[in-house]
Amino acid sequence: MAEPDSQAADYAHQLFAASAKYADISWTEAGAEPRWLGMDTSTCAVAINPSHFASRGADEFERFLSGAASRGEPALIIATMGNVDDDCLRNVFSRYDASVHFRSFTGSIAGKRLPAGAEVSLASDLDATDRDLGLRLRNRPADAPWWAMTLQSTALVGPQGTTVHPPEGELVPILVDSLGEPIVARWTPSNGQQIWYLIPDAVDWNTVVDWIVQRALPELVPAALRRVRSRHSIDADLETPAETQARVALDELERRYLDDKARFQADVERARQAAEPVRSGLLYASGSELVDAVAVVLRAAGFTVTDLDTELGATRSADLLVVLDGATCLVEVKAASGAAPEKLTSQLQRHLETWPKLRPSQPVTCAALIVNHQHRLDPAERPTEVYQRREFVDALTFPVLATGQLFNWWRTQNWLAVRTAVLGNPHPDARGTPSAAPSAAESLRRRRFWSRPGRDSTV
Repeated sequence: MAEPDSQAADYAHQLFAASAKYADISWTEAGAEPRWLGMDTSTCAVAINPSHFASRGADEFERFLSGAASRGEPALIIATMGNVDDDCLRNVFSRYDASVHFRSFTGSIAGKRLPAGAEVSLASDLDATDRDLGLRLRNRPADAPWWAMTLQSTALVGPQGTTVHPPEGELVPILVDSLGEPIVARWTPSNGQQIWYLIPDAVDWNTVVDWIVQRALPELVPAALRRVRSRHSIDADLETPAETQARVALDELERRYLDDKARFQADVERARQAAEPVRSGLLYASGSELVDAVAVVLRAAGFTVTDLDTELGATRSADLLVVLDGATCLVEVKAASGAAPEKLTSQLQRHLETWPKLRPSQPVTCAALIVNHQHRLDPAERPTEVYQRREFVDALTFPVLATGQLFNWWRTQNWLAVRTAVLGNPHPDARGTPSAAPSAAESLRRRRFWSRPGRDSTV
């Protein structure tokens, strides 16, 4: 008895898998009629996962392309990237484990499967058709697979050696991963004869077919719908005035939406670029980046701010000197990846003691320690107060502020809270209480005490 052909068995398995993949599509409900292998495809409007291999769909694909070309229509092609069930060994010298090849064009699209739980988002500047596809596919289950895609050159080996041909066409992202790499995309050659949509394996094909009939064909191959008198075909010459009025209103609504979206996206980006240095600096930074962010907030609150490290030299005094309404304050800024050590306060105390020698003509009336503590934790998980030991807090002679508090006041533009917290004067309207804000009387006593040149400022 002859051994069965292993290639034939593999092909039969592939056919079975393919038939199972499309078995649940409600073709009639979608208003579509499928053509399978062995059937004439020259009048088809779209090809789904066409094959380049003889006896496996290459002839059907060629007739589909020829039919579209004869009608002067672009050939619309949907291709899946990757195979969710493919567990074959990979080439250790390649970063990619899947690919899609074009017909009559050089280059290909390579795919690299992403780790589970990859974050996806819509690409910018999408038209209505591509955006609709992106929204449909973005709503796949959280554990659905994704492949990052990239255009690759074609290398041909001949008698004269290897010739590398750069990839043709343009790959336009529709959905992207967190690194900005396309995971759903549209590819078109320069002549516009073909339009390929690259989608990941394991999609809901009813969703894709519904998008093809309702969005892709009316926009990209409208003549195909007119030929079969599809209910999704829109022929403006045959519309009633009511239909035209409604359609034009809808088109104008979509245009306004896209214009408004672009404007709002630009506003968001500008606001984010302005806010990010302060947000990142206050909540996650240390060193000069943190000091700069604190200075921005204090200036916004109305203080005149001097960078003492720049003016006097690093470590000679506190980080900042701030002035407001006759009050002059030394501000020390520190960061701690864990709980803030209590010895941080001694550094500001030392600066208070040495200040009269540095600037005898400019006495300070107050001081504040600002600390970015536990900055390796998410801001929501950090303690509100820098120090929790009550005996230590009660003995402090100046306010100690968490940068998280400062950020919230800056974010809500609560400048009164910033001013009263830094100056050490609690105010009933200040939202959020500094971790060690002294009483008004005690604050006044300390300001008089610090203003005496040459006097020991320890308590």
